[in-house]
Amino acid sequence: MKTQSLTDTDLQKYFESANFETSATTLKQCPNDKSLEVAFAGRSNAGKSSAINCLCNKRKLARVSKTPGRTQLINFFSLKDKQRLVDLPGYGYAKVSLKKKLIWQEHLMTYLEQRQALQGLILVMDARHPLQPFDLSMLEWAEKYQLLCHILLTKSDKLKRGAAKQTLMQTKSACNDSSTVSVQLFSSVNGEGLSTARNTIKSWLN
Repeated sequence: MKTQSLTDTDLQKYFESANFETSATTLKQCPNDKSLEVAFAGRSNAGKSSAINCLCNKRKLARVSKTPGRTQLINFFSLKDKQRLVDLPGYGYAKVSLKKKLIWQEHLMTYLEQRQALQGLILVMDARHPLQPFDLSMLEWAEKYQLLCHILLTKSDKLKRGAAKQTLMQTKSACNDSSTVSVQLFSSVNGEGLSTARNTIKSWLN
């Protein structure tokens, strides 16, 4: 794997090159499909935007809100070498109409099924509440299409060490039958798992 030769400093500089590129509501509005990209998905308020900001060492790259469902668009962030990170709409969508929920979900699935540039999916789960129904649906989808999926168990700093390790083991066990899924603990507060996550994403973008 090429990223094994990169130092943590090299990786940090690579991710710090991230800049907001554009937002889209439909697949037709997305930028060209010729580059490589990794998408982030997760339940509303699971810490998806905070994880992206932590990975890129930029506090305000992805918009963070305490209100679930704030990310309502497909947001593209460009990296050097014309690669991208993609922030997908959070699922859960509190305080919006059912009609809007269904529209967002349709756009999300269209992107995941048809986007040729997509190399892998970072599935963000709150370590205190992993493997919720939609998480399991996303894992089933990734397995169906043989898409690489890496689970970030975020907010690990909010759990005691023993509880965090137990959650990690239980999540790995639940995904044990899949050859395309990997799992790690992650905290955007204390940086736990930052290097592992960066290495995983960079390896996909190679």
